[in-house]
Amino acid sequence: MASTRIEALAARYGAEVEWKPILLGGVFKSIAAPQRPADTWSSERQVQIARDLLRQAAYWGVPLRMHPRHPVRSVDAMRLILVADPADRPALSRRLYRAYFEESADIDDPAVLGRIGAEYGLDAAGVKDPAIKAELHARTAEAVSRGVFGVPAVFVEGKGWWWGQDRLHFVEAALGGPAHHPGFTGPRTGGALRFFHDFASPFSYLASTQIQALADARGAALTWSPILLGALFRDIGTPDVPLFEMSAPKAQYYARDLADWAAWWGVPFGFPSTFPVRTVLPLRVALQDQRAVAPLYRALWAEDRDIGDPAVVAEVLQEAGLDARGLIEGAQDPAIKAALRANTEEARALGVCGVPTTLVNGAQLIWGQDRLGLVDAALTGAMTAV
Repeated sequence: MASTRIEALAARYGAEVEWKPILLGGVFKSIAAPQRPADTWSSERQVQIARDLLRQAAYWGVPLRMHPRHPVRSVDAMRLILVADPADRPALSRRLYRAYFEESADIDDPAVLGRIGAEYGLDAAGVKDPAIKAELHARTAEAVSRGVFGVPAVFVEGKGWWWGQDRLHFVEAALGGPAHHPGFTGPRTGGALRFFHDFASPFSYLASTQIQALADARGAALTWSPILLGALFRDIGTPDVPLFEMSAPKAQYYARDLADWAAWWGVPFGFPSTFPVRTVLPLRVALQDQRAVAPLYRALWAEDRDIGDPAVVAEVLQEAGLDARGLIEGAQDPAIKAALRANTEEARALGVCGVPTTLVNGAQLIWGQDRLGLVDAALTGAMTAV
């Protein structure tokens, strides 16, 4: 998907793109990451990721058909790119992507590579050249040395780098484009949003600062549904704190990514000194009074206050002008406890794999604070239902 957009993006700002093939499997090996990351995911996450790929493709108007044998071995295909003249590498790269993700061609088949290579006047036998093999390994080692843990990874000279086709707006900002989200504008479509969240998640915090504005802009009814994320994770076989399970390069990147998103949304953010934090009490409070949500999120993720401490929760509620004593006492009500468990169980039954997750019009389940654009597109009908 990034390959279909990167050249046009760069051209808008007078930038040039250097296409640098690397061995993703080699990157994974170097950083001790699984060769097939999806094998480590819960079935719920696998479903959501598969849907997300199709939604992203629909959103950007990119033809996408997942290969029945994905992931197909791509070593020789990447070598073929290096056999080509540098001026031909972008076009050849795009041709190989089309072969794989539109035609479901077996790009590990010498006959297929021979046919594609011939389109560019190349002898695919060149992929066996030791010098070509060495160059691909060298490029992969360079990527690892620069902190790359996945692809696409886009470096902007003197500005930094970003991972993922869903981060190209940060690349654009680095080139001189908009540095902040423009706000949600357009038609009032109505509809309904249900927002599953837990204060324990920094991603939930970021989404919580925007979801009401999105709902208001579209005239959609918004229901806040706090859940016990730890309980959900245990049910579906996900580590209690996924951030702790990431490779070191990926974890380092995510720390910066959170800061990038906070700047994009225009909200304060800082990783709290008490993490992970126990959020059962704040979640039960939020079930009783929606007005507590924003100040509790802000206390943890912008002010570094431990909302796992009942005394801190009381202070935050008092500062917000809410009935701290009544809400904290109400958190012990068996009905409130049961409601929180019920929300969590319902999220599990719907296929929620993490937070934030937004249920759009009771039909489309969209995971991630970085997918609010898809939530908006689902409301407006700009994205095909998946």
